[in-house]
Amino acid sequence: MIPPKDVTPLLAPLAAVQRVLAYFNEQGMIIGGVAVSLLGKPRLTADVDAVILLSTEDLPRLMQAAIQEGLAPRLKDAEDFARRHHVLLLRHQESGIDVDISLGMLPFEVEAVERSLVYHVGSLAIRLPTVEDLIIFKAVAHRSKDLLDIQMLVEGHPDLDRKRIKRWVREFALALEMPELWDDIAKWLTLQQ
Repeated sequence: MIPPKDVTPLLAPLAAVQRVLAYFNEQGMIIGGVAVSLLGKPRLTADVDAVILLSTEDLPRLMQAAIQEGLAPRLKDAEDFARRHHVLLLRHQESGIDVDISLGMLPFEVEAVERSLVYHVGSLAIRLPTVEDLIIFKAVAHRSKDLLDIQMLVEGHPDLDRKRIKRWVREFALALEMPELWDDIAKWLTLQQ
């Protein structure tokens, strides 16, 4: 785990991932713990997560771009795994930091990338989701650390577009037949009149 105040070990893998995203016309962004730390409060994170708007047909090009940027597959059959699970598991060779690049194709993911913004971390410019969209990603992932991240993000951003969050999380809850996606976070996001 990397202490939140020392992001130095993450800078090289973040830069590599951002260059991969740039290769694909910025059709992606950084999500996960790094985004939470930059949009909310710093927290421990051990990897870099990203989403990119690509189909599985583009996996060979994505693999080639990743390898050129020093991101090696973590699995022998990484491309086959990515075709089945829509996530490419990589490791930044220089730092040993794991990198997961999800293949985004859902309407929400497309919209989230279109709404994403560029943030500066020192001399590095990285693309991040809006706070609302990060909360939606976290609600769908729905691990205990994701719920803690959501609570912290909501508390730190009182002017959230709560209607957007509710609409998308409830759509995912319905599609996945998991009402808890909304039920578990509703207490923090109840629309205030």
